[in-house]
Amino acid sequence: MVATGESSGASFCRTQLPRVSRTFALNIPLLPEPLDLTVTVAYLLCRIADTLEDEAPGALQGGLLDELADLTELGRDWDSRARSFVLRAKPTLRAETPVAEAELLAGTPTVLETLASLPSWVHPHIARCVRSMTGGMKHIQQAYAKQGRVDGLPDLQATFLYCYYVAGVVGEMLTGLFIDASPAVAARRAPLTQRALAFGRALQLTNILKDVREDLDRGICWLPRDRMAAHGLEPATLALPAHRMHAVELMHELVAVARRELEVAFEYSLTLPPEEPGLRLFCLYPLFFAVLTLNAVEGNPAVFDPEPVKMRRESVRMLMLLTQERVASDVALRQLYADCSAAPQGAEAVW
Repeated sequence: MVATGESSGASFCRTQLPRVSRTFALNIPLLPEPLDLTVTVAYLLCRIADTLEDEAPGALQGGLLDELADLTELGRDWDSRARSFVLRAKPTLRAETPVAEAELLAGTPTVLETLASLPSWVHPHIARCVRSMTGGMKHIQQAYAKQGRVDGLPDLQATFLYCYYVAGVVGEMLTGLFIDASPAVAARRAPLTQRALAFGRALQLTNILKDVREDLDRGICWLPRDRMAAHGLEPATLALPAHRMHAVELMHELVAVARRELEVAFEYSLTLPPEEPGLRLFCLYPLFFAVLTLNAVEGNPAVFDPEPVKMRRESVRMLMLLTQERVASDVALRQLYADCSAAPQGAEAVW
């Protein structure tokens, strides 16, 4: 929702959010001010980095990622440098780049203008996150990409490292923002900090498993090669019908890993104080969606088909309502988590 009298930059950011993320368009507005706009801006900057990683192949990519990180620090002449950044970045995008992502990248100066308007205490958290993310993306590309392709990562540790770079750093940033915004959260700094990485890592690993076929079609595979090899698989054979039984067995193993990460992420969410319901719901929505997504992936050979597995919007709305009703009760939330985790394998996935 756009606030009355809000700047055009803030309005742009709020409008762009649902165009590039349906899930985070649901939970970010639940955050109290100024966290709602702060996390919107942070998400969009991370999404710009993600667009460069996915849609801007070639030698320019590393330089553009570095430049984006520099811009988030709002140094000297950041506004003119942001316009120059867009002029350099736009021609590197693939023709197939989604329109919304291309438009967001073109709006980088507006997103940075909105960042500059936010309270100064939020700036270091966002700049540190984008710097870590872009540096990590560059490291992964240099270490494992060949001619724009990533044919799996060596082992689970490397997959976790990728998850850290693109999502774990976001968990760190969010934790820092929450602590600085709320004395009640600050009182729980230690346990939150200990679990922050798992929160982002769990969601990213879930996305990797859900999107395995879509990534393969783009010439990308983030799964560990050693675990694929243990099941007689490699990226080139992962989606072939003749190997479907082994691929489902591999997915069963990796789903178990993701569930362990989600359990830590759930404890992270409950560590947030009940008197901050917006923060809890912000974390719980995607977490519960991830639980149901893993239910849909596990034991379901359709995850390797071209048509993505989706969930009815009515199911998403029902889960959101159940979470809202229970947000202040750890006991009720634990029961809901147990119920969701016990759903049958191959159930509908979150959209």
